[in-house]
Amino acid sequence: MFLKAKKWLTIGAVILILLLLFIWACNYWIEKSTANQVFNNIDTLPQNDVALVLGTSKYTVNGYQNPYFYYRIEAAVKLYQTKKVKHILVSGDNRFKSYNEPKQMQQALEKRGIPTNAITLDYAGFRTLDSVVRSKEVFGQKRITIVSQKFHNHRALFIANRRSINAVAFNAQDIDIRFGLKTMLREYLARCKAVLDIIILNKQPKFLGEKINIEMT
Repeated sequence: MFLKAKKWLTIGAVILILLLLFIWACNYWIEKSTANQVFNNIDTLPQNDVALVLGTSKYTVNGYQNPYFYYRIEAAVKLYQTKKVKHILVSGDNRFKSYNEPKQMQQALEKRGIPTNAITLDYAGFRTLDSVVRSKEVFGQKRITIVSQKFHNHRALFIANRRSINAVAFNAQDIDIRFGLKTMLREYLARCKAVLDIIILNKQPKFLGEKINIEMT
């Protein structure tokens, strides 16, 4: 009985070690392969026609204002005002009538003075893979500037690189690790899923549909 228990403990330990190694390897690969495409300094950021702002809710599950949302909006406004981009593509989740990330982002951008005709909404950005791939396959953009927090940008760039999209990313302000710890931990697993989706499963967006032309102002 003791030997049997020891055997299962050994197997469990090996599986756990392999799992941790896989998580580490995925995160290392994604960060290392995209390190030169992530920018904090707007002065050194290359110019592109379109910024892709990755969606998140305006509010947290507790009903508070979501800082990730507002910092992404702030970063997108800065890109437009400094002429680093000519147009902003906001991509997010709109699977329910009562939940509309792209519309929330559009309204926030317009309040900051971004013209309506400089904003395009992607209502089918259900996850990062969908948003990035649709920017090319639906909206015709082969070069983009991705806007999100740094931890998220690395994963989005990894997807872009594997789908032949010439992308850079501008880092929106992050939040204190004490408040964003849960998000960071979830990101480690999301990166593993990105590797599986892109490299192994060749996952495609949930919806593609007709192509939409982005008019530059």
